[in-house]
Amino acid sequence: MATTNPQRTPGNGGGGRKQRELKLRVPETIAGGVYCNTMMVHHTAGEFVMDFAMVMGPGGQVVARVVTGPAHMKHIVEALADNLRKYESIHGPIEPRRREA
Repeated sequence: MATTNPQRTPGNGGGGRKQRELKLRVPETIAGGVYCNTMMVHHTAGEFVMDFAMVMGPGGQVVARVVTGPAHMKHIVEALADNLRKYESIHGPIEPRRREA
């Protein structure tokens, strides 16, 4: 599977982004993905921890945990915001889900 990864490189417009292709292999054990309907984020001075969970009824289970540094977390947030804008421009606005008490 190939994807692009924006990289900041010197000499490409004063700190702009340059696209480069990464060839990534997705192991069979994770290729199917996991379903989550809840995410919790925790942080320390040096890292962010994102726990993705599936909650059903009174209980649930963490199905994936991602640990990353602050600079990469900022890139993740920017990429998610960009993709949400693109999604909504094609499919229309996403209505916020009401939180259950």
